Amino acid sequence: MNGPKRSSGLRKASGQIVAEPGQRDQLPLGTRPFDRLPSIRAKLGAVIVFAVAVTIAMLYIAIGFALQGNERARQSQLLADETKSLAAFAITPGGKVSPAFRQAVRKERSPVLIVDVFGDRVFGDLPVPPTVGRILAGSPDSGKVPGYEYYGLPIIRNQHLAGGIYLSHPLTGGGIGGASRSAFEFVTRHWWQLLLAGAIAAAIALALARYLARGLTQPLRDMAQAAQRMATGDYRQRVQPKSRDELGQLALAFNRMAGQMEGLERLRRDLVANVSHELKTPISALRAHLENLLDGVEEPNPSQLQVMLGQSERLSRLVDQLLDLSRIESGDVPLSVEPLNLRALIDRVAREVEVARPERRVDMRNDVPEAFPLILADGERLHQVLFNLLDNAFRFTPAGGTVAVAASRADGFCQVQVRDTGPGIPEAHQGLVFERFYRVDPSRSREDGGTGIGLAIARSLVEAHGGQIWAEDAPGGGAMIRFTLPAEGPATTNGGRDDSAKQPALAPTSRRSG
Repeated sequence: MNGPKRSSGLRKASGQIVAEPGQRDQLPLGTRPFDRLPSIRAKLGAVIVFAVAVTIAMLYIAIGFALQGNERARQSQLLADETKSLAAFAITPGGKVSPAFRQAVRKERSPVLIVDVFGDRVFGDLPVPPTVGRILAGSPDSGKVPGYEYYGLPIIRNQHLAGGIYLSHPLTGGGIGGASRSAFEFVTRHWWQLLLAGAIAAAIALALARYLARGLTQPLRDMAQAAQRMATGDYRQRVQPKSRDELGQLALAFNRMAGQMEGLERLRRDLVANVSHELKTPISALRAHLENLLDGVEEPNPSQLQVMLGQSERLSRLVDQLLDLSRIESGDVPLSVEPLNLRALIDRVAREVEVARPERRVDMRNDVPEAFPLILADGERLHQVLFNLLDNAFRFTPAGGTVAVAASRADGFCQVQVRDTGPGIPEAHQGLVFERFYRVDPSRSREDGGTGIGLAIARSLVEAHGGQIWAEDAPGGGAMIRFTLPAEGPATTNGGRDDSAKQPALAPTSRRSG
C-alpha cells in the first residue's frame, strides 16, 4: 500500500506556490561546493583561498618544470663528487676491491662498476660503458646507458693506473612524463619551504579577502537588516549607496522600492481613513434624522425625506464607485470597442451633466469639429470618463463660467481636453488629483455630491484603453485635463487581462464626480 505522501513544505494557493507555515524562513541549499557557507564574506574568502591554493600549486609545477635542467646539472655534479670520494679507497694497493668500498656501495641503490687496467669488470653490475677507453687513457668518462646516467674516474695508485670506477643514477624519462617526474622530485625535495611560502601567501590572501569582503558585503547586510524591519511594517528604511557598481545600483533600486512601498502604505492608510470618513458622514446624518423621527422630535415631511434619500443615494454612489474602481484596476472590466462619434458623445454627456446640476448656470461649449473622424473605443467607458471630467469641471467652475471640450488627432492618438474657468489646480497638486479621495483643498466638503474617486476612475479607464491622462493649467486661467486614446483602439479589449470571460457591468454613470 502506498503510504501518505510527505509534504514538501509548499502548497498551491490561487495558482501560486507558497510556503507552508514554518517553512518561509528556510532557504534551499544549493549543490555547488560553496553554497552551504553561511555568508557572502565566507564564500568570498573561501573562493580566494581556493584560488590562491590552486595558483600556488600551478606555480610549484611551473617552477619544477623551469628548474628541471638545473636539477639535472646538480645531480650530475653530485654524482661526480661522490665518484671522486669513493675512488680514493675503492681499490687496495694490491689491486683488489677494498672492504670499505664494498660496505659503502651497499647503501647505493644504483648500479656501480669497477674495471681493471684492461677495461674488464672487477666489481658491480653496471654494464661496461663503450667509452671505457677514456678511463684507461687516464681521463674522466661520462655518458648514458639504457636507464642510467654514469660518471667514471681512473683510479691511480703510486702514479700508475690501477683501474677505473663508475657510479650511476637513474635517468628521468623524456617528454611530459619525465618532466613531470622531475618537477615532482623537486617539489618533494623542497616541500617544507614551498608549504611555508604557500601558507604565508594563503594567510595574506585570506586577510585581504576579509578586508575587501567587508566593504563589498556591507550594503547587502544593510539591505538585509532594512528588509527585515520592512517586513514588520517599517517602510522608512533606506540604504546609503557607497559605490557606483552593481551593489550601488542595487542600493538605489532598494531605496526606490522602499519609497514606493512607503507611499503605497500611506495611500492605504489614507484610503481606509477617507472611506471611513466618507461613509460615516451620510450614515451619521441618516441616523440623526431617523432618531428624531422615532423620538417624535420631527414629523415626516417631503423635504426631510428628500434629504435622507439624498444621503442614501450618496452612500450608494460611493459604494458603487469603489466597486467599479476595484474591478477596473484589477482588469476585470472588458472593453467593447466600437466606432464612436466623439462630438455626439460629448453633446450627450454635457446634457446629462447640465440636467444633474441645473443650479450651476455654467456655459458648456463643444469645440470638437463636426467632421472629426470616428474613434475606436468602448462607448460606455468613454462616456463614464467624460461624465466624470465634465461633472468635476462643472462643480469647480463658478456661475457664469465656461467649460469647453476640444479634441485633436496626431501621431496615431486622439487627444481630448476639458477646460474650465475655475480656480485651477496648483502645480504641486496636478499629479495627485487622480488619487482616490484626494482634495486640493482639504477643508472643502463633499456636500455638492462629489465622492472623491471620479477622477481615479477616469484615469483607470483611460489607461485600460492604452492612453494617458494628466492635469495642467489652462491658458488664461482655470484648469485643463487632457487625455489621449489610441486612434485605432486599445491593444486589448479585456482591460489588460488575457481572459475573455464576461465581467459584471459597471454601476450607472449618472451623477459621478471627482
